[in-house]
Amino acid sequence: MHHSLSWRPLSHEDAKASADLLNAIETVDRIGENYTEEDTLQELADPYADLERGSLAAFDGDVMVGFVKIRFKPSADEVHRVFLDGGVHPAYRRRGLGTALVEAGVAAAKVVHALHHPSSKLVVDVHRPEHIAGLAELVRSQGFTPVRYFQRMEHPLGAPDAPAIPEGFVVEPWSERNDEEFRTVRNEAYRDYWGAVPMPVDLWRNKITNQTFRPEVSFLLREATGAPVGVLVTMCWEADTEATGIRDAHFMVIGTVREYRKRGLAGALMGHALRAAADQGYDRASLNVDFADPAGAFGIFEKAGFTPKMRYVRWALEV
Repeated sequence: MHHSLSWRPLSHEDAKASADLLNAIETVDRIGENYTEEDTLQELADPYADLERGSLAAFDGDVMVGFVKIRFKPSADEVHRVFLDGGVHPAYRRRGLGTALVEAGVAAAKVVHALHHPSSKLVVDVHRPEHIAGLAELVRSQGFTPVRYFQRMEHPLGAPDAPAIPEGFVVEPWSERNDEEFRTVRNEAYRDYWGAVPMPVDLWRNKITNQTFRPEVSFLLREATGAPVGVLVTMCWEADTEATGIRDAHFMVIGTVREYRKRGLAGALMGHALRAAADQGYDRASLNVDFADPAGAFGIFEKAGFTPKMRYVRWALEV
């Protein structure tokens, strides 16, 4: 069935081939993800992606036609949720390639899990938009079940009518000086978010302060006493701007520490960021939200003017 293909783990040298494959997938799946070679290299260099043990790619000559890679968590308690990501070139679908890659990914997840968090229960997660043709059938056939739903929301930018920062609080943009406070507040704010774990410094640098990070639209909220209590981090992908003509300010991280919730702080911080993004020429803001978020984020974002655009399903396999 796949006798004409060659198979091997991914490497950093596959950045361009990976970008080419993902961009070919985007032409059919239309999930709003476009890639440069630098973007895919950043993902391949993830310190929690063990490419040698945790990835597999299929090539037809020099062209990558399918891949799978897993990311393990830097820490785990009772449950270790490993992410499985992958894709198949549209011209190579319906040939069993996806099934082979998912099976390889689950096997790799077991190996990497045993190395890093053997005392925890292993759960393999797949997180993809629900409209992708054939995906639900594929993952269900491998024993995955839907466990959570997420929503992409968007906000066209003009002159946002947003609440002011409440008295007793101040906002400051990201800088090298407060970077560690950004990370610390993120970790504290996400402590009770489903599936989230603290981000160590190496993961923060790989996933947040990389080439897509926009410090001029990323803000820390402080109490007047100086204590940092809220954070908003913005990313923007140049490949998306080039492909769509829309400059999108994606709010990757939004959170307030637990003791400061229910005071309108998240909405005020988001309003500040919306105004900043509009002033700096962004066309749109976007974010992803967990429908079951404990802080009621979906309602906060709707109130701020965000509207639902695309739903994601989190599929899980308990191993």
